[in-house]
Amino acid sequence: MRNYSIRAAGPDDLNGVRAVMLDTVYRDFGSGYVPRWHADIIDPAAAYLAPARHALLVAVASEGEVVATAALDSRGPAHPPNPRQVAERFPSGETAQVRRVYVRAEHRRRGLARRLVGELMAFAAADGGYRSVYLHTDPAVPGAEGFWRSLGKVVHDEREDAGGGQGIVHFEIPMGR
Repeated sequence: MRNYSIRAAGPDDLNGVRAVMLDTVYRDFGSGYVPRWHADIIDPAAAYLAPARHALLVAVASEGEVVATAALDSRGPAHPPNPRQVAERFPSGETAQVRRVYVRAEHRRRGLARRLVGELMAFAAADGGYRSVYLHTDPAVPGAEGFWRSLGKVVHDEREDAGGGQGIVHFEIPMGR
């Protein structure tokens, strides 16, 4: 079994971070890079390292390779494209939004995502200014919906909306986790 370290990402990790994130959007999501959705992937330093209330974590294998990522920022979900009631429930500044929890396929099922999310939750609690933790997921990604259901509660499932919305499932993770 490999050993992994979980830590805050630094400037030397950014190429590895981009590689994990881009591989995920191309291979797992099939969407590829979409600028309006993925600008933070191209410039993770500006998105997560520079702002004081944001975080970017990595899981690093014993060989030094970045094999997983997880990020958090202080922006709530925007309306549109998200439903109005979701955006109103999770306002920017008061909401820690979990983003980019991605694990390379060959390193999955080893608890990395759960460990990364635990560290993000500790970061959000230590900040003191967040009142809630929000994330959304695409249930078409294998394992994603079940994983998030094990950590949080569904606050809106767009598949139940007339027309299906974007098909996204929105979650809140209790701050005390």
